[in-house]
Amino acid sequence: MPPLHPPRPLIKNIAFFGDANVPPTSQIYKDAFAIAKLLGESGYTIVNGGGPGVMTASTKGAEASGGETLTVTFTPKDAPGFEGRYLGNIPDKEIKTKNYIERMFKLIEHADMFIILKGGTGTISEFGTAWVLAKLYYGHHKPFILFGKFWHEIIRCLKTNLNIDDRELDVFEIVEERDDILRVIQEFEKKMGRHDHAHCEICAERAFMT
Repeated sequence: MPPLHPPRPLIKNIAFFGDANVPPTSQIYKDAFAIAKLLGESGYTIVNGGGPGVMTASTKGAEASGGETLTVTFTPKDAPGFEGRYLGNIPDKEIKTKNYIERMFKLIEHADMFIILKGGTGTISEFGTAWVLAKLYYGHHKPFILFGKFWHEIIRCLKTNLNIDDRELDVFEIVEERDDILRVIQEFEKKMGRHDHAHCEICAERAFMT
């Protein structure tokens, strides 16, 4: 009788979102590298958009600990404001897409949760998309971590000026220290494990795939 394999954890693939323009000397880059290294050591697969900055930092961090890496890329032709695929970001596996929108949704599809660091408008788009999908599929959603103290002020401003309900605030955690990342992920795993996800469809919008 063949050996039984343990079931895939609900959270296995973790996507990194953040600034593509930060150099290796920046604190944001160092944080992304260190967090990915920690997660790689713990058996998680690191997913990113295949570009420079935070994306390259997370790939290299995972590789430094022997972790698996996946990038979702596209090479822009008519989008001069997009950094595109970075030759220095070399993953174990690459998925090529045709445009920015397809790339973003493929990133969301192939991740079980997200870590969002400081970034610009691209990061805002990823943050907003992850957030609205978490609300739509609450209970079967993909949670996310907002890394950095500055997120408290941003969320406070959004909550004060927009119509944000308690459910929307329940799908993420703000984490200020690298050492707390693993604990929060494990707490998300336990929390989501209380729900039956067997009926969820496997598609880009759905949260967990059984």
